[in-house]
Amino acid sequence: MQRIDAPEILDSDACSAAEVATVLQDLGRVNRWFGGVTTTERMLKRAAAATRKKQFSLLDVAAGLGEVPRLVQERLARRGIAVDVTLLERARSHLPGGQRAVVGDALSLPFPDSAFDLVSCNLFAHHLDAAQLMQFVREGLRVSRCALLINDLVRHPLHLALAYAGFPIMRSRVAWLDGLTSVRRAYVPAEIRGLVASAFSSNGAPRVEITRHYLFRMGVTVWKSRNIEKRALEPQ
Repeated sequence: MQRIDAPEILDSDACSAAEVATVLQDLGRVNRWFGGVTTTERMLKRAAAATRKKQFSLLDVAAGLGEVPRLVQERLARRGIAVDVTLLERARSHLPGGQRAVVGDALSLPFPDSAFDLVSCNLFAHHLDAAQLMQFVREGLRVSRCALLINDLVRHPLHLALAYAGFPIMRSRVAWLDGLTSVRRAYVPAEIRGLVASAFSSNGAPRVEITRHYLFRMGVTVWKSRNIEKRALEPQ
């Protein structure tokens, strides 16, 4: 299935505030029901095991309402792992109140080197073309101390068929149409691995660990330190 990079309606900023709210509610259900929250949770648990840390600072990029990091934060707290979350979005209107949040450009993160233990994103990578994704990976690793965590869809014909069939559970037609576009423009693991390698070709590519999850989700961990990546491979 060929990747088709087409714009999504929500990205155009043409939707009303009420429509945006409904779309975000639909996306929240997709993340809770179909592997989004679980994928990020598992990547963070993996990072905790690899770094042997029980406390992390986390920058979540293109965070929207920040529901995924908040739910993961709550789940990991029950396991004794504390996650201090900062949200980043391109517009203040996209961010929730009452949480630590920053407006900024994902391709030029407004933070110094190694400002956070981890940088993560959910359902963001497929919005980027190849050059943008390579730039985001470079920025994510620059700002992180341990790893960049990418949670995204896997492009597949069956996934597209399931997205078509999901119309009845969507309250917003925009969310449904954007969901179809998202599957078509999503990457597959081999493409992500190749783009990361290309992003660092002159300096030696970092190690990339890709795991597959429920209902065509993938978790991509780009390790910043060789020492951390070696511990990640050790049996727990």
